[in-house]
Amino acid sequence: MNKVEHIGIAVKNMEQSCKLYESLLGVPFYKKECIASEAVETAFFKLGGNKIELLMPTDQDSVIFKFLEKKGEGIHHIAFDVDDIYAEMERLKQEGFTILSNQPKRGADNKMVCFVHPKGTNGVLIEICQEIGGV
Repeated sequence: MNKVEHIGIAVKNMEQSCKLYESLLGVPFYKKECIASEAVETAFFKLGGNKIELLMPTDQDSVIFKFLEKKGEGIHHIAFDVDDIYAEMERLKQEGFTILSNQPKRGADNKMVCFVHPKGTNGVLIEICQEIGGV
């Protein structure tokens, strides 16, 4: 794992949350996009070398909707950048971690992503991601 790529924060209202984070961070979001396959709308903020991803569900079947129902707004995941997502998935499996999908899938911000089950990471959902041009 190279670095923390971003921190994902689940929100109920994207417009209000974007205004809040623009005020808090002093910068506007640089990208918004919908990921239909995950039923989620995202907005990204960049501050120095760090990124924050806001995630709002677009459907009640969304994982983010269920997270908000159970835990409320807040940190949803920490994402780590990797050079080879397939090799990293295999390494994590060999280390005994549970990977939540057999193959990486297309995520937001031009990334291929997969998640590590929080049961094996002290309750923290971990995302590993790789820039699509590097896959």
